[in-house]
Amino acid sequence: MTRSRDTLEVKPLPKSGRSPSRSPNSKNRKKESAGSSSYASDGVTDNNIFALPTKDYRVLAFITIVAAVVRLFRIYQPSSVVFDEVHFGGFASKYIKGRFFMDVHPPLAKLLLTLAGWLGGFDGNFDFKDIGKDYLEPAVPYVAMRMLPAVMGVLTVPLLFLTLRASGCHITSAAMGAGVLIFENALVTQSRLILLDAPLVFFTALTALSFTCFTNQQEQGPSHAFGGLWWFWLASTGLCLGATLSVKWVGLFTVAWVGSLTILQLWVLLGDTRTVTPRVWFKHFFARVFCLIIIPIGFYCGTFAIHFLCLVNPGDGDGFMSSEFQATLNSKSMQDVPADVVYGSRVTLRHVNTQGGYLHSHPHMFPTGSKQQQITLYPHKDENNIFVLENQTQPLGPYGEVPGIFAWDNITTENIYDGAVLRLYHPITHRRLHSHDERPPVTDVDWQFEVSAYGFEGFAGDANDLFRVDIVKSASQGEEAKKRLRTIETKFRLIHVMTGCVLFSHKVKLPEWGWGQQEVTCARGGSLPNSLWYIESNAHPMLPADTEKVNYKHPGFLGKFWELQKVMWTTNAGLTESHNWDSRPPSWPTLLRGINFWGKDHRQIYLLGNPFIWWSSTVAIAIYFVFKGISIIRWQRHCGDYRNVNFKRFDYEIGTNVLGWFFHYFPFFLMARQLFLHHYLPALYFAILVLTQEIDFLANRIKSLGLPSKPVIGKLLMGVFLTLSIFTFTLYSPLVYGNPWTQDACRKVKLLGSWDFDCNTFHTDLNHYVTQYVGKAAAVPTTQQQVPPVQAPPVQAPPAQAPLVQEPPAEQPPAQQQPQEEVKEAASEVEDPSANVTPEALPSIRGKKARVEFRDQNGNVLPESLVAQLQQDGKVSVETRYEYRSRLANGHEVDVVDGKVKVAPPPPDVQGSNPETAENKEQHQPVEDIPAPVAEESSVAVEESGSPEPKPASEGNEATD
Repeated sequence: MTRSRDTLEVKPLPKSGRSPSRSPNSKNRKKESAGSSSYASDGVTDNNIFALPTKDYRVLAFITIVAAVVRLFRIYQPSSVVFDEVHFGGFASKYIKGRFFMDVHPPLAKLLLTLAGWLGGFDGNFDFKDIGKDYLEPAVPYVAMRMLPAVMGVLTVPLLFLTLRASGCHITSAAMGAGVLIFENALVTQSRLILLDAPLVFFTALTALSFTCFTNQQEQGPSHAFGGLWWFWLASTGLCLGATLSVKWVGLFTVAWVGSLTILQLWVLLGDTRTVTPRVWFKHFFARVFCLIIIPIGFYCGTFAIHFLCLVNPGDGDGFMSSEFQATLNSKSMQDVPADVVYGSRVTLRHVNTQGGYLHSHPHMFPTGSKQQQITLYPHKDENNIFVLENQTQPLGPYGEVPGIFAWDNITTENIYDGAVLRLYHPITHRRLHSHDERPPVTDVDWQFEVSAYGFEGFAGDANDLFRVDIVKSASQGEEAKKRLRTIETKFRLIHVMTGCVLFSHKVKLPEWGWGQQEVTCARGGSLPNSLWYIESNAHPMLPADTEKVNYKHPGFLGKFWELQKVMWTTNAGLTESHNWDSRPPSWPTLLRGINFWGKDHRQIYLLGNPFIWWSSTVAIAIYFVFKGISIIRWQRHCGDYRNVNFKRFDYEIGTNVLGWFFHYFPFFLMARQLFLHHYLPALYFAILVLTQEIDFLANRIKSLGLPSKPVIGKLLMGVFLTLSIFTFTLYSPLVYGNPWTQDACRKVKLLGSWDFDCNTFHTDLNHYVTQYVGKAAAVPTTQQQVPPVQAPPVQAPPAQAPLVQEPPAEQPPAQQQPQEEVKEAASEVEDPSANVTPEALPSIRGKKARVEFRDQNGNVLPESLVAQLQQDGKVSVETRYEYRSRLANGHEVDVVDGKVKVAPPPPDVQGSNPETAENKEQHQPVEDIPAPVAEESSVAVEESGSPEPKPASEGNEATD
């Protein structure tokens, strides 16, 4: 009983008032293992790149100088347009002129290229229209523009060095990795031209460095969280993400890489219940939301704000945008117009779905079908867009019906309501909108009918001219606009009364006889978006001056920004046409095919990676996948590998960059659009990181292999690898710099048959690249011949050839004064079937013939004796001019003059201008300043598949591209 009583007795609490088991300092509590004390990672040291040894900075300076030498070597070469300089150089011209354009890429890199050109004195007058177009004669500061991507390419090298050091690599390994990047042929080629890939790789590398440094701070545990360096690198990661995304949308892959690793970090934090309270976890969460989401979005939007500030004038790309967007551009805005549409109104009808082309007619007939007058969709303001809205019956006056199309001009205005039956009269040609049971000239299908303009002046029309108004209430704005026609606000269909089809247009262009304008048909069951129309301009003499007026609503920055994003996405997804030099993702890691960038004067620039580096990096990726597969199996078998610190660090550090490679490579498998080898370059950067880290673990960190104890062997291994990389770079460097090369040297290094650079392009001997100019003494006199005097303007010498030398004639008496003649000096006669020239946009030339001819300004051949005499008298101006009669592969001959093919110019108005109204300067702008409205047009001539000639990629699409 005593023991029971003691058991039930309530004992007082200790003085602390808390149970010993709940005290944090309780001696009875079991000690936790050191590994579970916080979320800090094992084996991590503070790799602060701002506190590296002095030796690191000396190495950093050295590799930067070497990178500058490699990338800036002969950057002025070639002195003509290369590959996509057609697009991105052209965009710089439009930025300077302020002409709106549409590109599928965000604007940051293009703005930087424009800034570089502007600082170099570029005035925007050069159009970068064709590959091979000369820079020297128009004095384009192309070197200044190429310097921007070149400098970014140079700076990418020290960024990789610092990234490797921040991840824990030895200085020797980091230097080797930087050397590998320096001598990677594809990256060097891209960084020497006015292209976007060097800025893209630069900002991707900057993002990788920032996030690697942040991760290093994060993995050191709570003691470094929310410190100065922690915040600095987290915010820097956000800024770099915004910059990467603002160069190309490939930056979304970088965002996905950083985002996935951030989620992993937050997951690890969530598991640390001892040092990370819920309040601290949310602090981590919102810090990342602000720095990795808000900052990148703000940066991205900011670049578009600058983009809109620069492009204030109409240009090639405004046809992609809505009417509201176009109204924000200079000279595209319009004055307020009357809101109510009445019978007799002079109106212009705009199509809703194909970027707002105008219903249009001109006095040209269809060559097939009814052969009546053409009705088209035309993208520019023009007097041929005006139609008069007539009622199906004439108005009644005091003495009966009032005849004529202007019968409504002197009576009370009458609104046009839903269901009204109209006729649309074209006052310029005196014909009415008309449809009938005829197939369209292009879209020959049974559910579409031809739409034409039919009639003549004074003709009352027929039943096929009648169209019924069908207001689409869901697309119209305002209650009144849903009941009757109102300018801009009412969206409606025009239903042909006789056939029941609806007025329809789609993105189909008419041939040359239709001036490249868009087809308009009458479709039975046509889709609603392509059948919607609205009235943009409206005028009637009986409308009072104080009538209600409307105009386009200003979309504001966010409205313009969001619309442009949608257009960019749609256009980018629509780039599905094949290209001569496109390739698919499976071929990239093994470097099966490159891209022909440029070819001229027996030289070529061909985008091809360093095969030794390329294949080695692919093997390194494969090694990690094999390692990961084996480690998962062993983990499942409880082998305990992850208790080894080096094993864990190998898995996480290399796995992080393999994940970056994965995110920058595999999404391309989901894309149907045209793709090129250069899309693999960001993934290649991560592959080089993986390759270097694996070599570093092998040589410096995995002690069981024995190499860390013998550093000389590891350094020798890295030296051999770097030497082989440099040797391979030099083998293919003529394709990087456009240097002289021989056919034999080319064939020896052409390892794969799929590498389709043409070795026959080059000379058989390097001595053939020495240009010899024939002097005055080269003309051997034979017999003299008097040539009648002819006056003609002097001919300018082409660039990069002998300059025009003109000497004043000696004074002579009038009776003895002889005329000044122009003598053209050419290369000596050669027949060289093996010497091939790669002219721009032509099939490869198998041979050429050249001969010496001396001609006057009328083209008459001069005898050598007269030439010698004129030269001695100093009465000639000598100009070197090359003319070839080239034999093509298809058996036809064309003239090649000064390295350029003489072809007939394109027909006028090929971009859609109307020849009947082209002279109307007040109604619309010139064709080159205003786009056709359809996105899939391309200003780049479409060549036959398989053409070996360089051709710009289509991703620089504009409205008239």
